[in-house]
Amino acid sequence: MSEAKRVEEAPPKDHKPETKPKASYSKWLNSAAVTFWSLVLAFIVGSIVMIILDPEVGEKWGYFFARPGDALGASWEKISLTYISLLQGSFGSWVAFTETTAQATPLILAGLGIALAFRAGLFNIGGQGQAIMGAIWGAFIGFTVKGLPLFVHLPLVILVGVAMGTIWGGIVGFLKAKTGAHEVIVTIMMNYLAVYLLQFLLQRPAFMAPGRNDPIGPVVEWSATMPRLAGSRLHLGFLLALLAVVLVWWILERTTLGLRIQAVGLNPHAAAVAGINVSRVTIVTMAISGALAGMAGVNAVTAPELITSFPTQLSVGIVGAIGFDAITVALLGRSRPVGVLLAGLLFGALKAGARTMQVRANTPSDLVDLIQALIVLFVAAPAFVMWVLPFLRQRKTSRTPKPKAVAA
Repeated sequence: MSEAKRVEEAPPKDHKPETKPKASYSKWLNSAAVTFWSLVLAFIVGSIVMIILDPEVGEKWGYFFARPGDALGASWEKISLTYISLLQGSFGSWVAFTETTAQATPLILAGLGIALAFRAGLFNIGGQGQAIMGAIWGAFIGFTVKGLPLFVHLPLVILVGVAMGTIWGGIVGFLKAKTGAHEVIVTIMMNYLAVYLLQFLLQRPAFMAPGRNDPIGPVVEWSATMPRLAGSRLHLGFLLALLAVVLVWWILERTTLGLRIQAVGLNPHAAAVAGINVSRVTIVTMAISGALAGMAGVNAVTAPELITSFPTQLSVGIVGAIGFDAITVALLGRSRPVGVLLAGLLFGALKAGARTMQVRANTPSDLVDLIQALIVLFVAAPAFVMWVLPFLRQRKTSRTPKPKAVAA
């Protein structure tokens, strides 16, 4: 090739190679914006419901056209007092903040398990049963084994509880992988098994508190409870939840297993063609998911209920609705570890501030459940949110290049 031809074909000096737009970054920003405005819409709808159901405010709306200022002022006072009380009850003091962390800890742990399953294309409804199994056997080790120091007894309780959650979740993964059983149906049935097993065991002498005939377990040894700061509910479990967030992030983003989990979640058939053992990934993912939910159950029996109370005793409602609330946390967090952490703190703050809101603003604590349900509703329906708020819709800025003229 001649020198003149090479010079002619060489690109100009000021030529810059075309760069592809960062579509993934733009998509992340849009998803974050939809999530934020979903929260705003949930609180707005919650405010409307609050006004409608308040008899005093409703009475002033009865003569709105005569004196509109009364109705608007009473509505604003009700809304502001409710949400300020909610904020004060969750972040208004050091004790309130630690209550938020205590409420958020099991939600973060179980939410991570549900989110991890989501990333593998699995819908783990069984976080409730897995948490119950972790609570049952963690508490059993906590009140039967005596005389051990804290640094031995507490890790043993955690290990047993996490192991039982792992087994309970692994069974679902095995049935899914080997028989094709749908994980939603199997996890729901496993939830029932865990609930009825807990009810049965609480009627056995080995699981009943001495001198009592009602279904409640013995007091867990102090050596099996989470250490906490004096005068607060900030305990070791919250630190373990933060470590779990880092661990799940590391698994998903820095390990081969995480790559395989995401590949199976995107397209299991393509993953199988690429040489990934989909059955193994399914079993391992459900086992890890169950382990995290089991850890949430262990937290329920090892974290004292109140600042000065005895450790929580095993009971039928010991786990509450942790497993089901974790689904909402995972959805709100977009199945991302950091998102789950923030969503867990938000839901923990709502639960922590509900009592203060009820006392100071005379607003039923059920409003918190309503807001949580609305958050999930809006987050799960981004198309509806973008329809209500058109400015969230992505605009196409790419232009079709004009065809170049072809020389004769």
